[in-house]
Amino acid sequence: NLIRTTNGFETIEMLKNNPGIKLILMDLKMPGMDGLEATRQIKKFNKSVKIIAQTAYALAGDKDIALKAGCDDYIPKPINKAELFRLLKKYHDN
Repeated sequence: NLIRTTNGFETIEMLKNNPGIKLILMDLKMPGMDGLEATRQIKKFNKSVKIIAQTAYALAGDKDIALKAGCDDYIPKPINKAELFRLLKKYHDN
């Protein structure tokens, strides 16, 4: 199942209301609360959920920043389908 949110506040609320969620594709650039802050807050109450950061505005160092914020992995946009499936398999099997 896929659940879509549009900002960090919605993402946090959705995860609190659906604690069985195991994987989040987190856009780093969102209105209201960005994906980095949302990740920090989510990892405070759910350390087991896997978060893959994604961004269309990839800059050098974005991956390191995302990982330091608590993301488990990183994929730049435009998303390479094969890489996305590799990451989904990696975290589905864990």
